[in-house]
Amino acid sequence: MKQIILITGGQRSGKSQHAEKLALSLSDHPVYVATAHIWDEEFRTRVKRHQARRGSQWTNIEEERQLSRYDLTGRVAVIDCITLWCTNFFFDRSKPDWEQPSVDEALTAIKKEFDLFTAQDATFIFVTNEIGSGGISTDAIQRRFTDLQGWMNQYVASKADEVILMVSGIPVKIK
Repeated sequence: MKQIILITGGQRSGKSQHAEKLALSLSDHPVYVATAHIWDEEFRTRVKRHQARRGSQWTNIEEERQLSRYDLTGRVAVIDCITLWCTNFFFDRSKPDWEQPSVDEALTAIKKEFDLFTAQDATFIFVTNEIGSGGISTDAIQRRFTDLQGWMNQYVASKADEVILMVSGIPVKIK
């Protein structure tokens, strides 16, 4: 039963909705793993909109970093999303600015957590953003994060059984 599916695309491309529909086609009671840290009120509104879209058949888990703490054996789970999950490893709120992890340290930690989490016999539907498709940022921190995100997307795609690119609400099978 173990399967990894990666759904990627730009902002508002329909990634999350497609992931949710796919999960519901595979299970009557899927799991939704939200990796977001609520940074501000605008983001809280986005999260509430996502929550309102899902019905009571969903089991909801909110976990910013340690997904492997949850046993999802035999379940279908949407993990939304890798971008926010990477953010939580890139910006460690428990440390001062000068002690933030390097891109390599964050990437190593998130890959390790991904491997632990996906070692379970479950169906994992990961949602992520294609943030590197635009121009190169003039901001060094944004460039570092785009590198982290791109490398993590490549890692997950290499482990995935299926990769879907969402374009204007249309799923395009990549792998």
